[in-house]
Amino acid sequence: MKLLRSIASVAGLLLACAEAQAAQTNVAVAANFTDAAKEIAALFKQKTGHEAVLSFGTSGQFYTQITQGAPFQVLLSADESRPKKLIEDGLAAADSRFTYAIGKLVLWSKSPGVVTGEETLRAASFAKLSICNPAAAPYGLAAVETMQSLGLYETLKPKLVEGATITQAYQFVETGNAEVGFVALSQLTGSEAGSRWVVPQTLYHPIRQDAVLLKTGAGNEAARAFIGFLRGPEARAIIEKYGYLPDEQS
Repeated sequence: MKLLRSIASVAGLLLACAEAQAAQTNVAVAANFTDAAKEIAALFKQKTGHEAVLSFGTSGQFYTQITQGAPFQVLLSADESRPKKLIEDGLAAADSRFTYAIGKLVLWSKSPGVVTGEETLRAASFAKLSICNPAAAPYGLAAVETMQSLGLYETLKPKLVEGATITQAYQFVETGNAEVGFVALSQLTGSEAGSRWVVPQTLYHPIRQDAVLLKTGAGNEAARAFIGFLRGPEARAIIEKYGYLPDEQS
């Protein structure tokens, strides 16, 4: 009985030590990266014991919140401009910024045969085309740039329905509130349903998605570890699985 109590005591002590060493970090994540981030965070916890608590939204929304003191330690933006601004504002560590993914824009319909390429936009036989807010979400800006490159923006503008995030732009199509929409390729991972056109990257500026360690996370072990894990081969494999291009310079 004494031996059992001793073993239980040692086990409890080891568990307490492990819990003491584990830390937690609050990570702001661009909405397009939702599924990939969840998978990375789960593997991160499994490998390190640290927990990444994820919040999802637009890059513009997060920039504003961080400048107003929101309790995030890491930002996974959908662009490179907001992380740069946070460094310029003195709110992020300059040497921590890197491109964790390069996004791909897709024109998508829930129905087969509807999207056949850029001719779908030229024919404009749909009533509604969903995009996300181009002022706050880089995928929305890329959608606008695509339409402008094709000389179709003014023609299609009356048909646009705008979501606050890329998630909402996707939901407009998923629920039938728009027949077609510009979404992120990552949102279609694992599904061949409907019809799609992966927009050539010559039609919009590259969606370079940068991560940065915020000054509030400089002393947080989990925040620093998460940034490091995101740059590693295990996270990269997940990122590529969701259709993102890797940045060979990172």
